[in-house]
Amino acid sequence: MDAPSVVHAAAPPASTRIALQGINAFYGEKRALFDVNLEIPDNAVTAFIGASGCGKSTLLRCLNRMNDTIPGARVEGRILMDGTDINGADIDPVQVRTRIGMVFQKPNPFPMSIYENIAYGPRTHKLVSTKADLDELVESSLRRAALWDEVKDRLGKPGLGLSGGQQQRLVIARALAVSPAVILMDEPCSALDPIATAHIEALIDQLRKHTCIVIVTHSMAQAARVSQITAFFHMGKLIESGSTDQIFTMPKVEQTQDYITGRFG
Repeated sequence: MDAPSVVHAAAPPASTRIALQGINAFYGEKRALFDVNLEIPDNAVTAFIGASGCGKSTLLRCLNRMNDTIPGARVEGRILMDGTDINGADIDPVQVRTRIGMVFQKPNPFPMSIYENIAYGPRTHKLVSTKADLDELVESSLRRAALWDEVKDRLGKPGLGLSGGQQQRLVIARALAVSPAVILMDEPCSALDPIATAHIEALIDQLRKHTCIVIVTHSMAQAARVSQITAFFHMGKLIESGSTDQIFTMPKVEQTQDYITGRFG
């Protein structure tokens, strides 16, 4: 397998949005992550790559405390978002998940209308005070997700009636409606066809100009297309991280080179 070509050109930004310090993750007695240290920049896409079971999805779930919901799971170390440890005793995990949105592998619209899918979060968190403000927020969120023109005449129709690619953009719009500082994406295109994937990748490139995005992807070609930073994991350990250009063209670790070129993984 040839290494995918790198088509992005943006240099990684300087400001750090999330800092991971000595992160270890456990599911009962099984250790899934080993002493991960990583800085994730703002206004950029950071891609986690590696073979199945390498810990990349576990680390993604650590970033918005979703592992809290798994019996027997625990996380050690510090995850600093804008300098605050999201695992602090005084931190509400619900507020963490509002600030750090999540988009899953399979689109998961709520079983309600397109409008209500977007309105649910802002209404629940009392982010708007009038119906007019809510209408405006729904429209702006759908516009940012490049979906408004396709659904503006059927906002009252079920979100589950949309195509797979449209459903995934609806889920992204739903996340955007609560103004998250970070958006996590766990293989967001793996269930989509190439055309829908291209729509999502174009959307990611637009969103990262104003948002910190972290994406787990099994596709190295996708990582090369959409990310500015790439982190390579193997068996729960962070092997190498750096600018995507550097990781794909001049990796410093032989293990990274072997994975990129398809010698293992």
